[in-house]
Amino acid sequence: MFARMMFRLRYVVLACLVVGAAFLWSVVGNQATANPEVWVMGGWGNTDFGKHSVEFSEIMSGGPPKDGIPSIDDPQFIDAGDVSNLGAMEPVISIEIDGQARAYPLRILMWHEIVNDQIGDTPITVTYCPLCNSSIVYLRNVNGQVLDFGTTGKLRNSDLVMYDRQTQSWWQQFLGEAIVGEMTGTRLDAVPSRVEAFSLFLERHPQGRVLVPNNPNMRRYGANPYAHYDGRNGPYAPLFTGDLPDYIEPMARVVTFDVDGEPHAVAMNLLRDKGSVEVGGIVLTWTKGQNSALDASDITAGRDVGNIVAQESVDGALRDIVYDVTFAFVFNVFHPDLRIQQE
Repeated sequence: MFARMMFRLRYVVLACLVVGAAFLWSVVGNQATANPEVWVMGGWGNTDFGKHSVEFSEIMSGGPPKDGIPSIDDPQFIDAGDVSNLGAMEPVISIEIDGQARAYPLRILMWHEIVNDQIGDTPITVTYCPLCNSSIVYLRNVNGQVLDFGTTGKLRNSDLVMYDRQTQSWWQQFLGEAIVGEMTGTRLDAVPSRVEAFSLFLERHPQGRVLVPNNPNMRRYGANPYAHYDGRNGPYAPLFTGDLPDYIEPMARVVTFDVDGEPHAVAMNLLRDKGSVEVGGIVLTWTKGQNSALDASDITAGRDVGNIVAQESVDGALRDIVYDVTFAFVFNVFHPDLRIQQE
């Protein structure tokens, strides 16, 4: 009992240090973040700051430096049936391409945020922004070039700003769009994926493969350094300066997707109440049995937020589409003229 109490105490302290460091840096360090000359001295000498689609003042430091949160560039996998350290309800990002299924546990993405991978002939980047709870898989081939992505250590609207190592351009993770540098205005193509409980992935893909840490001791995999983050009244204020929605709780989970190229969002609570909702030919379903990765300090103890499947009918068969489960404040700040469906 004493050991368990000390274990929990250590992670309370860890969470305080992580958040505290980010707060301090955002207050002090961000006074100069709108100055490209300062960024150049921080390792961005090859970024073309003459091209940008957003105001530099919107971009702030999240605390870590360039690649301070290291992407996984040589991912290692084991057979799903051999996994012994994942809880049945633990969330994984799952994807199937050309008959090959892979799962990327959020317990690993929590600490790395980006995995550069290739399935068959398809190069992909698996992304997760903890502060937005945004999980999106993108194709890495752009205009005939395969890009490798890393973390800038910067945020915009509390969302991860990635960069590609080929042109040093900066990309908004939630939108998949380059916002600074040579690639400004270019959009990445997203591919259908699911965020689901590991047990569901194993049931659907018993022969699938699961990402494992290259070095199991590199981070406290399975721990959540943002304990109780999704139970707050709003995002960490110093890391978010945008407008919050006034008609829905900012940290309410919402499912985002496109209908005929237009962004839509449906509140998770509506899906939980109804079980299934159809919007513009898109069928969203909710089932219980997935831990929140951003609740308890131990992900396996996170409350049940449920699983989402988003599909459309094609030739009489249901097919997965691209979707994301994020927070209401995220959809609101990136799409301020659109409203989240709650009924």
